Amino acid sequence: MKQNFLYSIIILFIVIFTITIDAQNKSNKYTIVIHGGAGGFSKNSPDSLKELYLNSLKEALKIGQDILKNGGTSLDAVEKVINYLEDNHLFNAGKGAVFTTDGRHELDASIMNGKDLSNGAVAGVTIIKNPISLARLVMEKTNNVLFAGRGADELGIKLGVEIVPNSYFHTDEQYLDFLKGSVKKYSGETVGCVAIDNYGNIVAGTSTGGRNYKIPGRIGDSPIIGAGNYADNNTCGVSATGIGELFIKHTVAYNVSALMKFKGYTLKQACEEMIYKVLPDNAGGIIAVDKDGNYEMVFNTTAMFRGVANSNGVFEVAIWK
Repeated sequence: MKQNFLYSIIILFIVIFTITIDAQNKSNKYTIVIHGGAGGFSKNSPDSLKELYLNSLKEALKIGQDILKNGGTSLDAVEKVINYLEDNHLFNAGKGAVFTTDGRHELDASIMNGKDLSNGAVAGVTIIKNPISLARLVMEKTNNVLFAGRGADELGIKLGVEIVPNSYFHTDEQYLDFLKGSVKKYSGETVGCVAIDNYGNIVAGTSTGGRNYKIPGRIGDSPIIGAGNYADNNTCGVSATGIGELFIKHTVAYNVSALMKFKGYTLKQACEEMIYKVLPDNAGGIIAVDKDGNYEMVFNTTAMFRGVANSNGVFEVAIWK
């Protein structure tokens, strides 16, 4: 009897100690930023279309905000926000992805956890409904970072993610662009999300259908850790959108973090250095959150679909500067 009582006391002590430690580690502060691509979206677009984009950004932001304000993790928030954007035909990720020159869809995504620098990515997947979810499984369930093409699709089947026919990604709007048979100067709507949760953990994720009318097999920056995506709890998290080749060439996402780590830049200084001084005009943009919850949404294109919410009551979405 005494042994059972002593055992109960020990268990109670462990529970109280665990709760106390969790409370000490929890700050009740969070920040989440999202993007839906950067490019040349005209201010003269129909008001109805503008509202569709703005309402979609609000809905995506609310999904992430609800997770974070209720004590959820930045990892869950980033995945679920991007899932919503992948399922939304307005954006070039998942449903609504652009076409390759042979009339198919090839999708890319990556996710990175700033807590331990773990990351996962997929490129050129053709049957994965939500590539960001497979990227997370690559990070959590394998010893690898990046899977591509058929191998990535087969891994998705093995790991049990939702599988769809390639035609699922087709939308009439993107198909009309494909029928024109030429590459747009820039096709945006790549999606991304960066969040820091109540525990100070930063996660960044990016998902895309790539460039309009791209050659089959072409891969941009979105699944490349350090180029289109990066996160480190000691500095910041970054998700990029734009001309992928340029973001790869200049290792944009990592260099934002590096400027902060090695040069002592603020998040604002680092983001503006990369977008305004390193990249050429009309290259794209980035969203970022630092370890203190500060955020930036910087772009050198005409527009960038974007939004931010935090524990201080900020909740904003925008398209133009």
